[in-house]
Order: sequence, then C-alpha cells, then structure tokens
Amino acid sequence: MALLAIQNLSFAYPLSPQKALENISFSLEKGDFCVLCGATGSGKSTLLRCLKREIAPKGELSGQILYQDQPLSALCERESACRIGFVAQRPQQQIVADKVWHELAFGLENMGLPQAVIRRRVAETACFFGIEDWFDRDVSTLSGGQQQLLCLAAVMVMQPDILLLDEPTAQLDPIAAGNFLSTLQRLNRELALTILLIEHRLEEAIPLANKLLAIDDGRLIANDAVRPAVRALQGHPALSSAMPVAARVAGMWQLPDCPLTVQEGRRMLENQPLRKNMPVFGTESALNTPPALEMRDVFFRYERNSPDVLRGLSLAVRTGEIFCLLGGNGSGKSTALACAAKLLRPYAGTISVFGKKLKNYAGQSLYQNCLALLPQDVQTLFLCSTVAEELQSVHADTANFPMDFTPLLNRHPYDLSGGEQQALALCKALAARPRLLLLDEPTKGLDACARERMTALLQALRAQGLTVLCVTHDVAFAAACADRCALFFRGEVVSCGEPHAFFAGNHYYTTAANRMARGVCDTAICAEEVAALRRPPEAQP
Repeated sequence: MALLAIQNLSFAYPLSPQKALENISFSLEKGDFCVLCGATGSGKSTLLRCLKREIAPKGELSGQILYQDQPLSALCERESACRIGFVAQRPQQQIVADKVWHELAFGLENMGLPQAVIRRRVAETACFFGIEDWFDRDVSTLSGGQQQLLCLAAVMVMQPDILLLDEPTAQLDPIAAGNFLSTLQRLNRELALTILLIEHRLEEAIPLANKLLAIDDGRLIANDAVRPAVRALQGHPALSSAMPVAARVAGMWQLPDCPLTVQEGRRMLENQPLRKNMPVFGTESALNTPPALEMRDVFFRYERNSPDVLRGLSLAVRTGEIFCLLGGNGSGKSTALACAAKLLRPYAGTISVFGKKLKNYAGQSLYQNCLALLPQDVQTLFLCSTVAEELQSVHADTANFPMDFTPLLNRHPYDLSGGEQQALALCKALAARPRLLLLDEPTKGLDACARERMTALLQALRAQGLTVLCVTHDVAFAAACADRCALFFRGEVVSCGEPHAFFAGNHYYTTAANRMARGVCDTAICAEEVAALRRPPEAQP
C-alpha cells in the first residue's frame, strides 16, 4: 500500500485560462526520499500545497489524493495537521513563537498532549537536532540556517509520516544548506521518514534521493528512480543544466554512466584520457575604472550595546563590473547592502557612491537614476493587487526582460512562485534606471535555466554601463556571472579575486565542478571547463 498516491490530479487557479497542474499521477512508499524538480513557475509549489490540506490553494481541483488509501479530505483535522508535515521556503513565515523552546512545544500544545509527553518529545527532538545550546534563545536572534532547522524540528516533534519541503535551502549559505540536507538524509535513513522535497540545488539533493519527479508546464515528465530519471532529462531545455555536474559532464562525453556525486565524477574523470597540457582558465580583469561604490573602515551595530555586525569593512566595486559577495548566514552581507543603500547608518567609516559621499545625497537623490536595491524579501516591493498594476506603477519596460509576464498579468504578486516574484521585483527595480544595482539573493527560487537568463541579463546590463553588487549563496551563479568575487566573514572581506582564482583558492566555498577537477585542473569551475579537460577524440590513440 502506497503511503501517498496522486491519481490524475489537475488544478487551475481562479480566473486562469491555463491549468497549473494537469493529469499528475505518482505514488510514494513508506521510506521514499523523492526530489521534485522543475522550472520556475512549472507548478511544483502548487502541487506540494495541494498535498497539505491546511494550505491548499483556492481553485478548481480534480483527481484524487489518497493518504494510506483514503482521500485526503477524509482525514480528521488532527491527523491532517500532524501526519503530513510541511516546511516552507521562508522560515520567518512559519515560526509563530518568540522562544526556541516554545516553538518546539507549540504544535504539541495544540494537539492537546499531556505536559509530561510534551516535555519528553521537546527534549528528545532538541537533542536529535543539536539545538540544546540555543534552546532558550529568542528566535529573532537565530541565523537563517538555525531558523530553518528550528522549523524542521518543530514539524518533526509531531512525528509525521511524510514530510513535504518547499525549497527549504533557498535562503541558506552552501555550508548551512549542506548540513540541512544531511539532516533530511538522516531522518530518512534512521526513521524511515517519507520525504518529498522541492529543490533547485539539485547538485546536493539528487544524490540523497531514491526517486526523482520532474514537472514541466504543469505536467509530469519524469517519474523514476534517480539515475534513469537523470539520464532521461539530459538534453531537456529547462532541466538538463540543473542536473549534477558529474552527470552533465558524462553526457557531454556521451558516456553510458550516470555519476551523481563529486566522488563518482572524480573517478570518471581519472579514467578518461586527459590533455597533457592542462588549460588555465580565467584571467584577472583588466578593468581599472573609478569605484562606483567605495566603503572604507565601516563599522555598524544594530544596538548600542550589541556587538558590531560590520567590523572595519573596506570594499571597492569598480564602475562597470559585476561583483559578488559570498559568505555564511549572519556574516553581515545584507547589512552591508543596507548601509550602501542608505537604509542603515554606520557609526564609523565612510561610504561613497560614484565618488560622492553618501551623506551628501540629499532627499531621494540617491535613488533617482543612481542606485536601486533589490532586497532579500522581495514581497516588500509589491504594493498592487495584480502583476499588471505592479508593472504599470513604475512604467516597467518588459520588452527586453528575459521573462514573459503575459500569463501572470492578472495574478496577485503573492500568488506567484518564488522565482516569478524575484523576476517581477527585479523588473521593477530596473524601471528606475539605476547606474548601481544592489541585489540581495537574486537567484533565490530560480531554476538553473532562469539563473542562466539572469546571468545573461546582468551581463547585458553591464555592457550598457550598469554596475552590480550582488550578495549570493549561489556559488555556481557567481562563478558564471561575476567579474570579481569576495568572501565575507564576521563583517569584513577576507579574500577577493577573479572567479577562477577565487574559487580555486577555496576548499568549501567553491563549485562542485571545481571540487571534481581539483588536482587535475584547479582553475576549472564549471561543467564545460571540466569537460574540456578530456583529450579530443582525434588526439586519442
């Protein structure tokens, strides 16, 4: 008996002429770890929400959703709330309590369990997830990774049979994301927990799964064990570039194998005929323009008696370059952007934009054809009831934007997928025609194909004279997009350089392609560069 079975499921949002889901059918057995992938706006989040009755979207639904052979609608409220767990993309929208311990106890209190049972479950869960050290802290003081782990623990304390997760690592740095996914793997292996995970970081997620689902334009195009499904998606216009680097390189070499991990990819690489003279990828940028943004010895703290968040930050972003800041959650990257945008005021140091000190920009002059900020929470930019009204309110030019908003014009901005919200917010920010664009996690919620379009857009804007400072956790995006990258740690920049040299010098903050090629060609940072290390067929004996 399948734990969860979906039969011919279709769904359409109100007033939408097109179905968001069409004839979806699949099943999950007890202990399955299933990854659900698809392009931005393909229907992944809609499908996941349909499986959680309390947050199911409003609209026209047909087909069947069976939980242990009974319709989902037949479950009592208690079973529906507890047996099917859900973890959202934004932990801030899921946390309801002020203290960590209260968040863990909240669901159990609503279940009406005895106090002794609540205490035991909370203690056991806190030990399992390793959160004893911050058990009494305010949730507002936690890092993004800690908040997301708390959301997971608060769901797992209710002991669900199946766990649904909607891009839970979207706001996490690479190391925190890896730790979170490792925790999911442990839950699956040690508790036989059934997991259905939506994720764009397929490099780390796919090797953990035993089943892969793929959705394209509301239809299921892959439903198989992981390796056969990955092979079937090779060459797909929207999903092939999202597959693990090792599998993509094997496809470029037309090999029958389908390696999924860096370790498997490394073994494959070592068994291939390689070039005798390895190429050296990347050269230091010759750009020597004046700084568009310069920060010198900047110090900032949120409260008088709190520790400094920025600790003598010095940073110069050259006019006409794309500069990417990487670093852990809570290191101060977003705070630095807010200071540069004059939203926060440092207590020491100087900040200049295009050679003019920030304090000398009077009124709103800084935001008039000069600087624009795309914040991490893009929903703060939405003021209207429809996408069409949002675009009209700023006279946005969508003609050359790498996304067609036509099917979304009548939708409320909050009803868009995470990636669609990112695109809409960026289009609004560009309508101000800034010369300096500050981006905080611009690829959050974007699939691999959309990230490639984002890269192409930013590079085209750079060619027109725009300067970009981007905070990101997406190392593959930074490797493909940036002219220079920097590592941010404890409120300051600790290293900076051209992407190939930068990632070659890192051991953890680097791309999967670089890990795979490390020691063979240290400067290879993408799948295409790794593939180029193989000796051409005509040169092979």
